Amino acid sequence: MLIRRQAILADFGKRQRHASVVLVLIKVRSDVCKRQSGAKCNKGIQGINMSKKLIDKEEDIIVAAESMKAMAHPLRLKILCVLATGELSVQDIVEQVGTTQSNISQHLAILRDKDILTTSKDANRVYYRISDPRTVKLVGMMRDVFCSV
Repeated sequence: MLIRRQAILADFGKRQRHASVVLVLIKVRSDVCKRQSGAKCNKGIQGINMSKKLIDKEEDIIVAAESMKAMAHPLRLKILCVLATGELSVQDIVEQVGTTQSNISQHLAILRDKDILTTSKDANRVYYRISDPRTVKLVGMMRDVFCSV
């Protein structure tokens, strides 16, 4: 089985690893399936039907890659994990993530610009939430694949 993916791994400090993943291309060829059935097999990873391309439009690939790039920063990924439970104010995010408000605001702006987060206002407070619930599933799948649970 041939799987191609671009992954950038960086080591920070003593044996701490933060993974930044940008999915560029997945191409699956199942030689095992061909040998077992003697026929061409369109099933790839864990039974996913690979007869249909995952992302077939060039502009969709660019949007997906840019969105993944925005989520790939360790602090932004932590923000997404905090927001997975629901809408929070900027101050609540600052307290849970543990950095300065200006730093959080910069990262929130990047996620908002990629339409990963949406905002609402109540008087002076700005509240952030994840735009699409499937993003929470994506972060959960990243945890399952890359983290020791």
